Amino acid sequence: MPDQLKLYGADWCPDCRRAKAYLDQHGIDYQFIDVDLDKKATALVEKINSGKRIIPTLTLHGKSYTNPDNAALDEILGINPTGVVVMYGADWCPDCRRAKRYLRDAQVRFQYIEVDQHEWAAELVEKINKGKRIIPTILIDGQPHTNPDNDTLRQLLKLDEEKPQKSYDVIIIGGGAAGLTTAIYAQRDRFDSLILEKKNIGGNAWLTEKIENYPGFTNISGPDLMDKMEEQARTYGAEIITGVEVTGIEPGEHCFTVRTKGDAYQGRSIVIATGSTYRMLGIPGEQELIGSGVHFCATCDGAFYRDREIIVIGGGNSALEEGIFLAGFTKKVHLVHRSEAFSADSIYTEKLAGMQDKIATYLDTTPVRFVSDKAGKFKGLEVKDNATGKEKLIEADGAFVFIGLLPNTQPFKDLLDLNERGFIATQGLAQTSIPGIFAAGDVREGAIAQVAAATGEGVLASYGVKAYLKG
Repeated sequence: MPDQLKLYGADWCPDCRRAKAYLDQHGIDYQFIDVDLDKKATALVEKINSGKRIIPTLTLHGKSYTNPDNAALDEILGINPTGVVVMYGADWCPDCRRAKRYLRDAQVRFQYIEVDQHEWAAELVEKINKGKRIIPTILIDGQPHTNPDNDTLRQLLKLDEEKPQKSYDVIIIGGGAAGLTTAIYAQRDRFDSLILEKKNIGGNAWLTEKIENYPGFTNISGPDLMDKMEEQARTYGAEIITGVEVTGIEPGEHCFTVRTKGDAYQGRSIVIATGSTYRMLGIPGEQELIGSGVHFCATCDGAFYRDREIIVIGGGNSALEEGIFLAGFTKKVHLVHRSEAFSADSIYTEKLAGMQDKIATYLDTTPVRFVSDKAGKFKGLEVKDNATGKEKLIEADGAFVFIGLLPNTQPFKDLLDLNERGFIATQGLAQTSIPGIFAAGDVREGAIAQVAAATGEGVLASYGVKAYLKG
């Protein structure tokens, strides 16, 4: 029997959700294994990823793939706009080499399976060909074709057909609260919108366990709120594509071209709502331990530390909110902040005051380096008391860093005006330095990193788009 594609992940993992949705969209059969419920699966994931718990991890035909984006899934599984292509062949076979060369020259992705290396593959080829082992045997969307010549492949894959290039009124780069709100308003104004999202719809808000300051909800989870926004955007007709990484924007005479890895999209206007990424400490040991002791997302990785001790670094709203959340199921939280007082809102500091049995605080304390044991496993965090200058080691099983955000503006740094911190400079209705390109949300200079503020940013950008397109 052929090896089934296995996806090791968890329900709370955004990239797992993205990968599952993409596989379902293309009718790819796979087995989902929840690492939270299967300790052997967790151990396998760590073994594959050199001790790091990185999900999703996929396995197929003896090979493993760590958190592949949608473009990588296309290559691994042979996913194309005209169908899923799987070729059974052998390196010594002349027609297999001919077919492989033709498909590659035509930029057709295909999954290649060596019949000499997989007994089940040879048996499948013989079954398809009534007992004969004829290669190449090529499956297109599950339909077998025995040793098709190049002309047959061209017809089957419709390689001669011209694909019309659709032009959107607005292309929104980023599917968080700002991007989704822009799409909702744009669609209501009868502007055809497309959202391109690198990972999972919802952005950083989707990773938030509990949101208590969004108007209309005294308490709602980030995933629930973002799901509602996505549903509303789709209801109004917005097109949403996830798992695509934008590499650049090219201004044209009448429209913009948005380049991604392997594709391009045309739009009359652009809204950049790419949000932000968690800031790193930049201390020794951090880079080496990311994913295997050092983390930046409590919702994503907190479950690995149930009934264990952890360190949380930071003093703002995110650090205290996530520290309180983690204290709900970990054994102990060590909260480290470099200043003499927390900068978080009083609602969080008041909650913290009532949790001293679960959360130990270290104020006026600077992280110095992350420490590993002899086996290279996370051991703890070395810190310095700013008042005395003395250093000590806080031992724990893992650490979570919440010290601020960095804007995701790398693809646009040579195109748009950015401030010294990398945020996009705007004026008026979120207009950037290039007419027709707007910015909204955490990525924009002066924006407030709150979900409610991000929706307002989306409204502002949508009004900028409307004024530009009607001008």
